[in-house]
Amino acid sequence: MNKNQKVLLVFIGFCMCIVVGLIAFNVLMPKPDVQPDDIQVSERSIEEEEAQQPETKAKEYVNVYFIGKNEHNEEVYKAVKRVYNKDIDGSKIRFATNALIQGPKQEERLRGVYTEVPSGSEVINITEQKDKVVINLNSAFVNGGGTDSLYKRLYQLIKTARLNSNLPVYLYIDGQRADVVGGEGIMLTQPLSNSSLDN
Repeated sequence: MNKNQKVLLVFIGFCMCIVVGLIAFNVLMPKPDVQPDDIQVSERSIEEEEAQQPETKAKEYVNVYFIGKNEHNEEVYKAVKRVYNKDIDGSKIRFATNALIQGPKQEERLRGVYTEVPSGSEVINITEQKDKVVINLNSAFVNGGGTDSLYKRLYQLIKTARLNSNLPVYLYIDGQRADVVGGEGIMLTQPLSNSSLDN
């Protein structure tokens, strides 16, 4: 037997020792007590947990215009924030207009916020089309209170509507377009804008 054959035999013997050692190690070592089913159950329970925890959505708000006093005790239009949920409340313009007609909440009144919208005012309907929005209110909205009060409530509506819609907004009273409103015959340029009452 020459030198090369001896080296080869030693190498083969060494390799066999390693293989036997590995087999013995694998047989004798305790296996972890985790089965594939356990892993699947674990993954399912995480998915179920995530499904049970609804995503917390950031609160959305709309602004509704009422009247109050500033730091100089001057009368100003005050934007009041209201929490808005699209899934429940529909469009912003619809929600904001209804909130305006309903008036300030008790806690807002306690902070000096009030409205010139008469208590008998009601939203008959709000029609939203591709190119415009029509707000149809009952006649109580434009009756009573005098000219100053009528101007203020119209501005409350104009500011609220323009802030909550990107479309042109028109005011109707009892189903008729309101180009002249109130017993005083105030001219109202439509669609509603901050200059609608500048006549």
